[in-house]
Amino acid sequence: MRQVDSQVLELIDRLIEDSSSLEPAPTQAAFSPSFPDKQRSKLGKHLQPPHSQSKQFVSRRSLLDELFEVNHIRTIYHMFIALLILFILSTLVVDFIDEGRLVLEFDLLVYAFGQLPLVGTTWICMFLSVLTVPYGLLQLWALHRSRFSSHPGLWSLLLGSVFLLYQALGLGFLPTYVVLIHSMPPASCFIVILEQVRLMMKAHSFVRENVPKVLAAAADSHSRRTGAAPVLPHFGHYLYFLFAPTLIYRDHYPRNPVIRWSYVTTKLLQVLGCLFYAYYVFVRLCIPQFRSISLQMFDPRALVLCVFNSILPGALVLFLAFFAFLHCWLNAFAEMLRFADRMFYKDWWNSTSFANYYRTWNVVVHDWLFYYVYRDFLWLSQRRFRTAAMLLVFTVSAVVHEYILAVCFGFLYPVLFCLFMCFGMMFNFVLHDRRKGPIWNIIMWTALFLGQGVIICLYSQEWYAQRYCPLLEPSFLELLTPRSWSCHLLRDIKTDADRL
Repeated sequence: MRQVDSQVLELIDRLIEDSSSLEPAPTQAAFSPSFPDKQRSKLGKHLQPPHSQSKQFVSRRSLLDELFEVNHIRTIYHMFIALLILFILSTLVVDFIDEGRLVLEFDLLVYAFGQLPLVGTTWICMFLSVLTVPYGLLQLWALHRSRFSSHPGLWSLLLGSVFLLYQALGLGFLPTYVVLIHSMPPASCFIVILEQVRLMMKAHSFVRENVPKVLAAAADSHSRRTGAAPVLPHFGHYLYFLFAPTLIYRDHYPRNPVIRWSYVTTKLLQVLGCLFYAYYVFVRLCIPQFRSISLQMFDPRALVLCVFNSILPGALVLFLAFFAFLHCWLNAFAEMLRFADRMFYKDWWNSTSFANYYRTWNVVVHDWLFYYVYRDFLWLSQRRFRTAAMLLVFTVSAVVHEYILAVCFGFLYPVLFCLFMCFGMMFNFVLHDRRKGPIWNIIMWTALFLGQGVIICLYSQEWYAQRYCPLLEPSFLELLTPRSWSCHLLRDIKTDADRL
């Protein structure tokens, strides 16, 4: 009997382990074709993941808001403010010595944010198209599915193709064409391209979340008998979602009772402060170094010195980008919209693995990649290719990041893509979640700082090389070859020609 009891207990434990590892299938893709009634009744239960498996929005504060209530943590914030004051004083003193007067001009900011009227016009066009096209296509598809009962898949394929065409041309090609044809400066270009990517992701989420609801309602036998209208989202919910600081669509989000306008003002002023902080970082630490280094011969020693000299400005830019956007900007909009779920990031600074860092650095984008790329790929592959799903997530993220930088800087130099696909993938498997302890946190920070130095160094070198050594009629191979590798040679040839 004891032997039988032990075998039964082992069997129960094995069953519990197996059941805990099972996960439900993700929702069906946007504008999916209809199925026969028997298949529809079987699949209707699985079109939408269970409530416990989908993204849960709850009322919670941002982590830094809680940490800043601790005096020890707030002192670190004060140290960064003191460093900003020193940057300002050093710039004013150097300008006074060089010019004999205080120079309060911000030429770099004026240049970087040029053509703002064109930026506003482009954004309004993008926003209005996203406001009308996806919502209109979903309404059209849902209301007229019954008229194509004999060929429902053809109707879904037609409108699904129209939606993909709109994503590729209306949101993808046209804004990029406007940016390139008008040669927008970098900051203005970043505004347009980042909004382009954000709106594309929101449009996908809206369609992706609502199509399964329509299919599930259509599969309900009572709805078919009564001829009830399909369940469609309210237009006000969609409009709120387009401004809400999340990329996952829901009909309702947790809301705060009041708007704290003092909090909104503080966050917007902090964004402005971070903007000037970045300005002084580039003016004092980056521009003096890279103005001359791009004309020097490209050799390993110069590259190593450039990378290590770029670690400090790279780290400061990393902190500023995180604090300005993921904390201040998103919290300001969340407060104005009374959006209560403020978990836009987690404690990524405590990460002992790059796998955890990727999940906690930008929760807003991570959720979109997890639910609509990783889980949907596993659903399509019947959960057989987890490594391929992870590789797809890295590839999508790397391509989008490199696309943004290539369009905004005006040249293709796939440094970030290589860091994502090579070192990012390697660190994701080497520095995995089983790595614990302070030493792994130190390794993570060391690699992160070094990567920021590489990014700042190589992109800055290429930026100045593109301006010092322009090519009037470059070939396709010359467009793909980094100009910083040969700029000193072109300058020498031009100098010799001028002498002759």
